[in-house]
Amino acid sequence: MAARTIEAGPVREWAVHLPSRAQLHPFRRRLLAWFRRRRRNLPWRSTRDPYRIWISEIMLQQTRVAAALPYYRRFLQRFPSVQALARAPLEAVLRAWSGLGYYNRARNLHRAAKELLRRHNGKFPRDPGSAQALPGVGRYTAAAVLSIAYGAPLAVLDGNVVRVLARLGAVRGELRAPARWRRLEQAAQELLAPDAPGVWNQAMMELGAMVCTPRTPRCGECPLADWCRARQLGQVERFPAKRRRPSQRKVTLAVAVVVDPHGRTLLLRPEHPQACRFFAGLWQFPAVEIHRDARAELRRHLRQILPETGAAVQLDPLPPVEHAVTRHAITLRPFLLRMAVLPRIRHSAAARLGGLERRAISNATRKIAAAARRILTAER
Repeated sequence: MAARTIEAGPVREWAVHLPSRAQLHPFRRRLLAWFRRRRRNLPWRSTRDPYRIWISEIMLQQTRVAAALPYYRRFLQRFPSVQALARAPLEAVLRAWSGLGYYNRARNLHRAAKELLRRHNGKFPRDPGSAQALPGVGRYTAAAVLSIAYGAPLAVLDGNVVRVLARLGAVRGELRAPARWRRLEQAAQELLAPDAPGVWNQAMMELGAMVCTPRTPRCGECPLADWCRARQLGQVERFPAKRRRPSQRKVTLAVAVVVDPHGRTLLLRPEHPQACRFFAGLWQFPAVEIHRDARAELRRHLRQILPETGAAVQLDPLPPVEHAVTRHAITLRPFLLRMAVLPRIRHSAAARLGGLERRAISNATRKIAAAARRILTAER
């Protein structure tokens, strides 16, 4: 089959092999027909509203579709428009995002909504440069929103699409090296269906998510198998080259779940001077990174926060909890600290242990609270 090659300039060890001009029409027709038959029924695919498409694209960054779906529905019920999002307190936005992770996404959404009201009359801009100037909106997100909502002829390049392109063209080497990434962007743009850019982009992403998967790709179901150079070479599993993942630093945190007889617990605000950086800047239990003796180091930490706690304060251990965040593997060592009356200190609040979902908390805090509730329930 005839193929056109985009050379990589001074970098000669790889190339992107594309269908010839004569083959582009059947290539596009095959993928779009497959997408019409096989696409998942996802709520953001039934709208051209740029606000709803933007919310979905931000949520789907580093989050699986199944995990994002309930958050997407609840978020739009709470914030149905740019205006509603911009005028909401940040605490309410973070609470709606609580549990989804990567909380800077929510903070950027809130900041961007305010900018949309201030500079763009509440409308997502059609100009790519203006879109990319919004907090949290990069080249990929701008292309996705503008192509799907407005029909802009902009190709997307995310992890799913780049994997499809790497196998179609048998692209070797580190794909995120700047020269290679630029060539892949060029290839994605040349393949784009000009009369249906939004549908095309969704079809490419869907193909990477459902068929051209990282492991055990389903080549027998692929509508583009006839054009796949990696398949012709019998080396589909070798493309793309595996990326070296940064090593994770192991961290151990000792955490105090301070409770009173009424089931209330003490939470620190993120601006508390002793707030721990591993809780995403959200409400958290008192916690400290430890190195040797969890109980002793937590006692010392608590004396800084709660001077009324003495050296002999009773800390009852709870089962350890494992947690992972970017570049950190965290072992949580929680302890129960029972007090007759919760102390009143600056940048803190009392909350019912069984109702913490009403506040903006991280998954790590959720896990600790669940461990504490199980013990307290068993004691009743």
